[in-house]
Amino acid sequence: MKQSIFDAVGIFGIGFIAYGSWLIYEPAGFIVGGLLLIGVAFIASRGPIA
Repeated sequence: MKQSIFDAVGIFGIGFIAYGSWLIYEPAGFIVGGLLLIGVAFIASRGPIA
């Protein structure tokens, strides 16, 4: 349960950062969102932390 909450907060955080970038300059929202998702995929591919 605790891990699910952390995952949800992380997903919302990525969404808010991308949306904030989109409000400043629309294409930047897609670029920032994509970069954040690539970063998450890279970290997830390294395996579990604990």
